Amino acid sequence: MVAVLQSLSSTAAVEEEWRLRCDMAAVFRIAARHGWNEQIGNHNSLMLSGAKPTFLINPRGYLFQELTASSLLVCDLDGSVLRGSGELRKVAFFIHARIHLRNPAATCVLHVHPRYLTALSLLEDPSLILAHHNNLLLNDRVAYDLDAVAPADSNEEGDRLAAALGDKSTLVMGGHGVTVVGPTVHDAFDELFIAERTAMYQMTAVSSGQKLRTLPDAMRRRWNGPWGEKLDARLHLDAWRRVLDREEPDYAT
Repeated sequence: MVAVLQSLSSTAAVEEEWRLRCDMAAVFRIAARHGWNEQIGNHNSLMLSGAKPTFLINPRGYLFQELTASSLLVCDLDGSVLRGSGELRKVAFFIHARIHLRNPAATCVLHVHPRYLTALSLLEDPSLILAHHNNLLLNDRVAYDLDAVAPADSNEEGDRLAAALGDKSTLVMGGHGVTVVGPTVHDAFDELFIAERTAMYQMTAVSSGQKLRTLPDAMRRRWNGPWGEKLDARLHLDAWRRVLDREEPDYAT
């Protein structure tokens, strides 16, 4: 993504940034509809471009359903707000900037507290079980962090989270929530969406008190590349954007 933006003319780069802003604003609105965010907390970011790397992120103090394409901040990896009105939340900086810095492939970073993945994170063993067909693709992409005891409040904790994620794309954060990364907005969004659905199936099934039936380990996809190369991630986000265009068109303003 960075290389693409650097190769564009200034006009094309502005147009590309606006397209990315609209994608990000759409993800915030979709997350709000599904109750993924924690009041005015939680945060999603996207690397932009340039000799000095910058990223889009939501300003402190706003509900996800309030956010628009133009309300997102542009910050640098030192935590300075370069463009936009508002404040960068400290915990957001320590999580997002350090993951972006430590993992250049993590162009988009989504950190939320959706109901079922968060409930899963509270269990002594928060593992996703190889039970649903989604797990065949998802499970090899998931890392688990069971060492955190408090919210991220330092670069060191951000670095520890980045290391815990490693080369995976989903980090189930024990006692906390989830962070999902991807090379594009739609890759990260679709993986998060499916991970939350899969956690919902698992948590609902285990509430029956019966033992889960597992699938053959040999059927695992063993795929760690871009999520959207296996599923219709772009088409999924586009479909949601059509819904938002009809029902919440201000997201793209």
